[in-house]
Amino acid sequence: MKILIIGAAGMIGRKLVRALLTQGEISGKAINRLVLADITMPEKPEFAGEIETVVADLSLPETGAALIQSRPDLIFHLAAIVSGEAEVDFDKGYAVNLDGTRSLFEAIRQAGLKEPYTPKVVFTSSIAVFGEPLPEVISDTQCLTPLTSYGTQKAICELLLADYSRKGFFDGIGIRLPTISIRPGKPNKAASGFFSSILREPLIGQEAVLPVSETVRHWFASPRAAVKFLLHAAELDTAPLGHQRSITMPGLCATVGEEIEALRRVAGEDAVKLIRREPNAAIADIVAGWPQGFDARRAEALGFKSENSFDDIIRVHIEDELQNNIAERA
Repeated sequence: MKILIIGAAGMIGRKLVRALLTQGEISGKAINRLVLADITMPEKPEFAGEIETVVADLSLPETGAALIQSRPDLIFHLAAIVSGEAEVDFDKGYAVNLDGTRSLFEAIRQAGLKEPYTPKVVFTSSIAVFGEPLPEVISDTQCLTPLTSYGTQKAICELLLADYSRKGFFDGIGIRLPTISIRPGKPNKAASGFFSSILREPLIGQEAVLPVSETVRHWFASPRAAVKFLLHAAELDTAPLGHQRSITMPGLCATVGEEIEALRRVAGEDAVKLIRREPNAAIADIVAGWPQGFDARRAEALGFKSENSFDDIIRVHIEDELQNNIAERA
């Protein structure tokens, strides 16, 4: 099986690559070729099969066709300009998130017109496709009413994914990821970044800034869960999806205050004291328009699973990112 990962240098992309190499197959078919693409050169892991790393700017019209030249059987499309940056840089957000995705989809269609080609496409969408007015709990049938440019771009791409799949150009599935927490590494430009930083930094003895009220409620899953979502989507029979090709992933509904209480239980009061309250109206306004809770029964019925508590999410981060450091200090 040939697999293309667009966005392979990102946090989720890197973890997905490692998971695929560990698993070694998809739906019983051995992985024999990997193409890893991103705007910066992805890491090249050891792999018994054929592997290629590519620097690719998805905003360029020719990139989509170049990436699918080898006709991969499975395509993970993870690349995106994140929410905060897409809001600030309108042109860049649309060039990558919308135009780049449309170019990729169209390149697949054009390749299939020359010779039959219908790959599986797993597209990462976002709960930002939903916006006010919203019910307290949101189902998959909720109308898409995004209130950010990022959410709008993802919503349009969901429609494109459904239409190109309906026409048989590829077999697409969109997974609406919860906010991923705890994200390892340095903060990115996502407006949601503080959800991770108020846990990640205190766990290693550093101060973190909280820009919103502790009453803010949101929908979360760990990086480990996100990778499992992607792998499960790649193996899922999409026939039960019908024409509704995008699914909201399971997650944990929690307030910022509940995050902090979980940090207190897992890491103690000293960690909590490292959180500094510093209100930021711009971030608060963006977050206020986001959905808070979801009815993810559809995804759960299809076999998608996530964590049940923020204590679990923190422990996942410790196990996956900090365990070596903890062992060394012990």
